[in-house]
Amino acid sequence: MTDAAELHRRTQELLAAHPPRSTDRTDFLKARFDAGLAWVHFPEGLGGLGLPRSLQAVVDAELTAAGAPDNEPRRIGIGLGMAAPTILGFGTDEQKRRFLRPLWVGEEVWCQLFSEPGAGSDLAALGTRAVRDEASGDWVVNGQKVWTSGAHNARWAILIARTDPDVPKHRGITYFVCDMTDPGVEVRPLRQITGEAEFNEVFLTGVRIPDAHRLGEIGDGWKVAQTTLMNERVSIGGSRIPREGGMIATLAKTWRERPELRTHDTHQRLLKLWVDAEVARLTGERLRQQLVAGQPGPEGSGMKLNFARLNQEITGLELELLGEDGLLYDDWTMRRPALVDFMGRDAGYRYLRAKGNSIEGGTSEVLLNIVAERVLGLPSEPRTDKDVAWKDLAR
Repeated sequence: MTDAAELHRRTQELLAAHPPRSTDRTDFLKARFDAGLAWVHFPEGLGGLGLPRSLQAVVDAELTAAGAPDNEPRRIGIGLGMAAPTILGFGTDEQKRRFLRPLWVGEEVWCQLFSEPGAGSDLAALGTRAVRDEASGDWVVNGQKVWTSGAHNARWAILIARTDPDVPKHRGITYFVCDMTDPGVEVRPLRQITGEAEFNEVFLTGVRIPDAHRLGEIGDGWKVAQTTLMNERVSIGGSRIPREGGMIATLAKTWRERPELRTHDTHQRLLKLWVDAEVARLTGERLRQQLVAGQPGPEGSGMKLNFARLNQEITGLELELLGEDGLLYDDWTMRRPALVDFMGRDAGYRYLRAKGNSIEGGTSEVLLNIVAERVLGLPSEPRTDKDVAWKDLAR
């Protein structure tokens, strides 16, 4: 049997044993995971069947046609797009069994504790400390993280902390899974220009993390974090959308429905952005095809860089096109949403929220360096801190 035929058979067996209309949503998702149909490229026993990533489309199409529930990927995007591939790549067998199933089903939401007030663009300069308690073997963590999406809803966090201040900054970092219910974790909202607070700052005071929740070797945290960051940029900038989908769809809809707003200049700008959006969509398809053969590379940084530029230009033109109507704003109420809803709000919200696209997931300035050095092969910038211990760096 071909892989596709086998997937068809397994999918039909799942639907017959757990009819979507009469099966509890969570129970169905658990059964799907156990059948290896969650992410078919993952190993058997971990929600997959060890098949090519491209065959996931076979399963998804059949389940969608049958009216089966999904796992709300936008709500649990950090877990799916960042935590899961990192756990798969560096976790122990026990960690994979413990975390991947509830993560995929959506029973446990994840967040990312990476950026700090003094270590955003220069992430490797982070100062949050993790010190080993020799008596228990646990790690005791103290520090502050910032710009943490969804921390107010998260059960777990992926965390990088400094475990050795006596070596250069990239070498003294270790990667952990942090329990967000620990009494030493304090989450505070960061109200944004949109009025919402999907971001947070997180204070860690005496947080105890068992060594069993360490991912990778001690001091190898930067290497582990690269897997997270590359997957993050692919998930942000390379998501699958239909032709004229995403942000350009809203602008095109406004153009078609409001002919009185049109000018020759805005028409030319719209055409250029439409073409740019289509090029980005097709490039994303090519990137996903490359993923079938291995892990994401630095090309994802280019996709994320373009995603931010396009979103900001598209929302800017939409606001300009609407004229006086574009000055209206539907609601400044302080909310702490579970996800970002660009399409469910007005043009003013989209314009303001898109400003964050060039910061979150890696600033555009940092991504330009990554593309220049790792994609184009240009010489790297001079670094004066390469061989200096972290504790001796100027701060």
